[in-house]
Amino acid sequence: MDKKLYEHHMDEQVNLFLLIKSAEEKTTRNGKPYLAFTFQDTSGEMSANYWDASEEDIETFRSGTVVKVNGKREEYKGSPQLRINAIKLAADGEPSNPELYVERAPIKKEKMIEQFNKAIFDITNANMNRIVRHIMNKYQKDFFQSPAAKTNHHAFLGGLAFHTISMLNIARSLVEQYDFLNQSLLFAGLILHDVGKVVELSGPTATEYTLEGKLIGHIVIVNEEISKACQHLKIDETSEDVVMLKHMVLSHHGQLEYGSPVRPQLAEAEALHYIDQIDARMNMLQSALKKTEKGSFTERMWAMENRSFYQTNLTDNN
Repeated sequence: MDKKLYEHHMDEQVNLFLLIKSAEEKTTRNGKPYLAFTFQDTSGEMSANYWDASEEDIETFRSGTVVKVNGKREEYKGSPQLRINAIKLAADGEPSNPELYVERAPIKKEKMIEQFNKAIFDITNANMNRIVRHIMNKYQKDFFQSPAAKTNHHAFLGGLAFHTISMLNIARSLVEQYDFLNQSLLFAGLILHDVGKVVELSGPTATEYTLEGKLIGHIVIVNEEISKACQHLKIDETSEDVVMLKHMVLSHHGQLEYGSPVRPQLAEAEALHYIDQIDARMNMLQSALKKTEKGSFTERMWAMENRSFYQTNLTDNN
């Protein structure tokens, strides 16, 4: 069986099919064009530069296409990258379906739907329950396909749903530990907080930001969806439960400089912000440590304040 991208060790020769997740045209200091690639298979992503790219290369090697790459795994400034010796498009009869190279959520869609239905059943506030059901029914197909981000955390097929399921598991523990938290508000805000990403992002293959994603953003998109749901369901948009639900969505990034128009001012909103942070950061760490040998450090992670993390030799029995 062919080795995957991250199953190759440092300085090992690579000769395999990969998906071009992104291909950015750039120029060297000498004014020569090159392509900055991000390649992907189910083991992860890796960057590579294709020097002296011709106009034909720039037209040919676009994001979302599958290519055969011959080269070597190297490292640049502490991060793994590929040195390209040769590259060509996958031919007819070769594994050219982009979906073959996309990482998937570790839980099957049917299992995630089952867990979502249980969480929605536990939202006992009538207005919140109806709003959540309405929005989830509208976006269910895309929601269970979409990644949670272009890069960084849960950036894979089904990542948005898996991220939300993981957050719900944390939220259940918090509600048991801190009984003053309103379960309906926390669960409803949590389920809806990132639904706008089905509009903000193009999908799991060669993910890009859509025009609405760039100019409006998922926080505002969800806030508008709550308003639309209220109009459709004839729910008073100014009622306290709806206003609090909107606040959960609008404040979940925690800080104004991170895109939230307001900071959390409800206990449940504060909890949602930190649950989101915990799950996103643990997923980033899990992905990085999975690619790191024991007794060594991960690559630097800019989303984690440019820190490297140590992959311990410890086991559960130590």
